[in-house]
Amino acid sequence: MAMNNETYLDFCFIQQETGHLAGEVDHMLKHVFEGQYLNWYLDEKVQDGAEIVVAEVKGMSEWTSEAEVIRHLERGADSKFWETLQGYQLYIYPANRGCSSCGSR
Repeated sequence: MAMNNETYLDFCFIQQETGHLAGEVDHMLKHVFEGQYLNWYLDEKVQDGAEIVVAEVKGMSEWTSEAEVIRHLERGADSKFWETLQGYQLYIYPANRGCSSCGSR
């Protein structure tokens, strides 16, 4: 398994205020991204009775496309992930073989 693709994933989770969403999101991310070299930062806030957690995930992964990330999430994420997920942005930058600054040499 090659871990050489730069991975940037942003997720926005929202639910009615309970005070527990950030902990639940952290737990879900640990489960769904187990085995990948990814780290995340959670930004949480409460507004109008809703709990909002934005997860910024980045690092290295085996995926070579955004479609592969979605397939992985569809297989591994639980119902709580999908119930609270309100939006996402996925960017995968596959590693290029050789020297990227060498042009055609």
